[in-house]
This record gives sequence, C-alpha cells and structure tokens, in this order.
Amino acid sequence: MITKIDEHTITDAALEQMATTKNARLKEIMDSLVKHLHAFAREVDLTPQEWLDGISFLTAVGQTCTPIRQEFILLSDTLGLSSLVNHLHDRRAIEHGTKTSLLGPFYRQDGPALPLGSRIFSKEEGPEIAIYGKVTDGAGRPLSGATVQIWQTDDEGAYDLQKDASKMDLRGVFQTDSQGNYSLRTLLPMGYMIPMDGPVGDMIRAQGRHGYRPAHIHFLVGKPGYREVVTALYLGNDEHIDSDTVFGVTESLVTSVKANDPESPIPNLPAIQFNFVLAAAGEQGTGRVGADPAQIVKK
Repeated sequence: MITKIDEHTITDAALEQMATTKNARLKEIMDSLVKHLHAFAREVDLTPQEWLDGISFLTAVGQTCTPIRQEFILLSDTLGLSSLVNHLHDRRAIEHGTKTSLLGPFYRQDGPALPLGSRIFSKEEGPEIAIYGKVTDGAGRPLSGATVQIWQTDDEGAYDLQKDASKMDLRGVFQTDSQGNYSLRTLLPMGYMIPMDGPVGDMIRAQGRHGYRPAHIHFLVGKPGYREVVTALYLGNDEHIDSDTVFGVTESLVTSVKANDPESPIPNLPAIQFNFVLAAAGEQGTGRVGADPAQIVKK
C-alpha cells in the first residue's frame, strides 16, 4: 500500500525510512535533524524559491572553502552554533577548568616550537607585549611539560593566512617548565572584521550586523591525561567586546594589559598574565570547535 505523502505525513515517512540506521548515535542525530528541519520549513512556510536560495547559499559557502579558508566554520561561528557547541562541551567536564572559546577558521597545525620567552612575530616594529602565566590542574598543582599553542592577528588585525599563507607568523608552540610556567613575547593584537568577501559576509550585511570581532589571542593548551583547552583571551577595552559577531567572549576570558607588571618574567614590556586550568580527562573525542582548513580539505 502506497503511503499518502503530504505536509503532515512526510516527517514520519522520512523517519520510518531511516529507521534501519545501525549506528545508534547517527540515528539519534539524523532523526532530530529531520524533525527540526521539517518543523522549521512548516513554521516559516518555506517557498520553493526560498528553498532554492538556501541551497545556492550553502553551495557558495562550500565553494568558498580552500586549504587556507574555512567558510563553513565561519558560518557556524556567525550563527552562534560554534559557541553553543563549546558551552555544551564545557558542561560535560568532570571538574572545573578554564572556559573554552572558538578555535576559529584561522588555526594551523604544526606551529613552530619555541623556547619560553621567545617572540612569535617577525615584524620589526609594533606594540610589543609579554604574555605569561601558569598551567595547573584542577587542584592548583602546576603541570610541567604542558603544551601551549598560541596564534593571533597582528597589530593591523590580520592573520598570516590572510597575508601570506606560505609563511607562519604570530604563532608558536611552547612547553611549560617544571613549575608549570609559560611566557612569550608578541604584538598587541587588533580587533578585526571577519572575511566579508564571501557568502557569510553577504549574510552579515543583509542582517545589518557590523561583522567585527574584539581583539583576542587564541590558545590551545593540553597535556596527556587532561582535558585539552581551546580558548582565547579577549582585551576588555575593545569597542566590540560586548558584541562579538561570533559570540566567543565570556567574562572569565576578558583580560587587560598592565603597563608595569613587576611579576612578569619579561621585564620592560606591558604584560598580560593569565593562568590556565586543565580539568581531568573525561569523555573521548576532541574539544576543538574548528580545525586547520587544510586538514578539512584533505579529509
């Protein structure tokens, strides 16, 4: 008997056909996705032209992705989905740790390994600062040999991928010392507008949004046996600190530069001091909401 398919029965028909899915988690996700997609189409009374416009938009997003640009991650970021996944990830932690933030679309694997106290920028002049602190476990015990990866914009608001993808700049990988300390020299980052020359930029303009991110510095901190922390420090004096277009700012990650910091291991430079707390490892899988664009293209 042929099932009558109409606007009321189509959802159940699709779910019934997908009922043979063997992977239980895949079935759970796809069932929910279909229910919400169908409910969305009914709620807005989606027209064929609007459906086609949506397909064209997503096609353009995919066509914009390259080994140095991830437009789909940017889309997820600007819709707040990436931030939501981060908050859900934090909720699953088995103990307190530093809050996560977005890995973003400009992360690159295999940054240069550098000694503590090194500078991570190649520019001859600019507003130089020091960044230092400790990495500890949830009980406050220092973690030696923890990996601290850092990447950021320059003092003009651009990542190396946006200027010369053949060279790495304003990136570095450090190992904490026996007392869990890390330190480095870098440039004071500038806030910036997300790439607006693609379909995501078109969407942002159509929504009347400014498209800016406040000045920030990305960190990825980890050690075997502990939950990797993907986060960022945000400069509290940035004019867009309360309206980040990708919703990455949380209060505990807002910081400031001290003009004179007697505790800094790198004297005579303005400094940011921040301590990272790694929670014990819990669930398997990554906490990285983002990826090196080149790795996604390879997959």
